[in-house]
Order: sequence, then C-alpha cells, then structure tokens
Amino acid sequence: MTATLQRYQVRMQRVLDHIDAHLDGDLDLDALSAVAAFSKFHFHRQFSATFGVSVHRYVQLARLKRASRQLAHGPEASVTEIALDAGYETSDAFARAFRQRFAQSPSDFRKSPDWEPWLRALAPFNIARSSLMPTTFSPDQVTIRAVVPTRVAIFEHRGDPDTVDDTVRRFIAWRRAAGLSPKTHPTFNVWHSERRPADPADYSMDLCVGLGPDQELDTGDGTARIGEIPGGRCAVLRVEGDTHDLEPAALYLYRHWLPASGEEMRDFPVYCQRFFLDTPALGTAAELFLPLR
Repeated sequence: MTATLQRYQVRMQRVLDHIDAHLDGDLDLDALSAVAAFSKFHFHRQFSATFGVSVHRYVQLARLKRASRQLAHGPEASVTEIALDAGYETSDAFARAFRQRFAQSPSDFRKSPDWEPWLRALAPFNIARSSLMPTTFSPDQVTIRAVVPTRVAIFEHRGDPDTVDDTVRRFIAWRRAAGLSPKTHPTFNVWHSERRPADPADYSMDLCVGLGPDQELDTGDGTARIGEIPGGRCAVLRVEGDTHDLEPAALYLYRHWLPASGEEMRDFPVYCQRFFLDTPALGTAAELFLPLR
C-alpha cells in the first residue's frame, strides 16, 4: 500500500470512528467532511466510492444497529427513548424505519428478534466496515489445534459466487425449518475453490450445520446431505468483528504462515466455523482452519 493511499484510508477510518463515537450528535455532511478534511462537495461521493454505501444510509444503519442492540438485550429503555437516541423525532418515524429495514416492529424485535432479515439489512453496513479492515496478521495469532471429527449436514453452493447471498438465505430458511438453531448446532463453511475462480461456474462452497453423533435428519428431498468434517491437526486463525470477507485471513495462512511454519497441508480444504458473540447484535467471529498433516 502506498503512503498516499494509507493516509487516505486513515482519514476515512477517522470518519467511521467519529460516527461510532457521536451517534447521538450531529452527523451531517458538513460535520463529517470536516472530520475527513475533504471538500463537502465531494465527500459524499468519496464515501460512497470507498464504502459502497452512501454516508446517509451508513449513519442510519449504524443508529438502527445500536437501537436493535438496545432492544434485544440492553437496559429497559422505552421505544420512545431508543427512537430519540437513534435520531428520530417521534417513535412512529423510528418504528417505520425499523420495520422497513428489519421486517419487524421495534416491540416485536424486543420480544423475539428475527436475526435473518436483521443480518440481511445490515449487510451494506458490515461490508463498509470490512473495506478498511486490516488485512495483515502475525504468526502469534495462529495456533495449532487437534480437531475432532464433526458430523454435519451439508448445503451446497455451486456456481457464480455473486449468487451466494441467495444460497445463504435459502440455507437459513432450511436450517430453521429443520430446527437446527445456531445456538445448539455450529455453523461451518467449507471452500472447495478459490473465492473468484477464472470461470465463475467453478466456484464451490458448502454451508454446513454440525449434528450430534446419532442425530437423525430427513434428507429425502435432496436439499442437504450428511457428511463429515474430518478430525486432525489444524492451524487456526480467529477473526472477530466483521467476517464478511475472510479471504485476507485465508491468504495469510496459505501465503505466509504455512511456508514459514515447516508444516504441510492435509488433503482437505480450508474451512471456517462461524460464531455469534452471544447474539448477532454483539457482532460475529470466525475461526479459519487449515488442515495439517
């Protein structure tokens, strides 16, 4: 990365940090362009070009994400108080925006959060946050772990990686119908190809749900199949925060850690286990596993 690009990214990161620290305050275009030290006439275009989302939408999603956290497990503030904290003049305006984004009213979300539309609505926010994430890691972040075999239900994605989000939505709906809650059945991704193969049709990835040793699962309709993630030694690298793009972590394991370690890969692809930090509103984490001999 050039020094000029690094300085540019530092200025943009300063804007994100300012938004995080001032969600209750004035976050209009004048204020944020001043934080970035960019012309306000160009700042909104620079922000959109950098993060793939407008500054207005980013701020709205940041405030709604905090509001959802307050509703799901925060102090028992009223919906009106949470609405004011989120920058809305009335609870009705807040409720309309919340329902539009998350497909639930604030009251219903407080009683029983539906995380699938929540995660989908916040995808642009999470992608924006990941665009400036560090892509460098160090050897002390990698541990070698003996992993036991894991019996899994496998939901396949084959073909264009740009359609993965549709597969993920069908996967979430399928696992819900099967009663396989993420709280009790771990989630794995197994990558059988590069993230962007030369021919998109060659992209191959499995979404997996951990099963008990004797757990029955009806796979008669062919939606999923039973398989296993084999046990053995693995190099493990944990990533916390936004885990939308795990490619930098995987490339670090392949390109840097493995050649320097003296280890050799086992004949099974790199995979990850995904975690919610208590609940989705607290963020996510992922552990990448590079199988070793």
